Amino acid sequence: MESAPSRTAMFAAISRGLFRLETAAPWVLDDVLALVLVGPGWRELRERYDPMFPESVRLEARAAVCTRSRYAEDRLGAGGFGQYVILGAGLDSFAWRRPDLVGSVTVFEVDHPASQGWKLERVRELGLPVSESQVFVPVDFEAEPVRDALGAAGFDWGEPAMFCWTGVAPYLTAQAIESTLRMVAAAAPGSEVVFSYLAEDAALDDAGAEYARIYTPIAASVGEPLQPGWPVSEIEKLVSRCGPKVVDHPTRADLQQRYFADRTDGLRPYTFETLVAARVI
Repeated sequence: MESAPSRTAMFAAISRGLFRLETAAPWVLDDVLALVLVGPGWRELRERYDPMFPESVRLEARAAVCTRSRYAEDRLGAGGFGQYVILGAGLDSFAWRRPDLVGSVTVFEVDHPASQGWKLERVRELGLPVSESQVFVPVDFEAEPVRDALGAAGFDWGEPAMFCWTGVAPYLTAQAIESTLRMVAAAAPGSEVVFSYLAEDAALDDAGAEYARIYTPIAASVGEPLQPGWPVSEIEKLVSRCGPKVVDHPTRADLQQRYFADRTDGLRPYTFETLVAARVI
């Protein structure tokens, strides 16, 4: 539907919300607003799609969706950035979840006008506060350069920024990924981007392969088909060709050690998506 948000953005928000309901603390991300932002329809989507996935695969997928947000936010906090650009923001609740960062950081939420308009309507209905530090940037990615839209919204290309671009690249062509990375490369030196990409089939374990088998036709059915996966070496070559330098490319074992070491249930993120952080030199 043209007036509704991305369906895959809804899936991601539902994953963040259900993670805290279906797993024990400590949570890698505690998103208390995710299901509230989606609205009552989250129950219908869960009932329709959850039975398609084995429980272990479903839990690993939800763990990964939370991990990618936590990873980006950790790098934002560690880097002391004054600007945070969430590309394809969807129903991200960062601006309300992290009052410790918002205020010293200006958050630019970039998304398709239809998705962003729907989210803003939910924000009004829920009475959530919006401060001057939270800037909404509606962009039709096929018709308008993101760089122009960010500049018009007050983004300072002369100051370092953190770009969060997770859960988007798996649906994009290589050309579209390259275009976005070159846009990030135009930011001030010291800027960073965290993005997630779809791993090649050979990199998937059994749970990751099962998730891919089930989810791929679902994504296609809602009009957001997945693109082919990437080998690690090829994605690093693409990033370097666009200008930024890869500074962290954590494996699933790395993420498990960083964020799940204190758990006793063996939960870990799936291998379907891989995270990478790159810096503008």
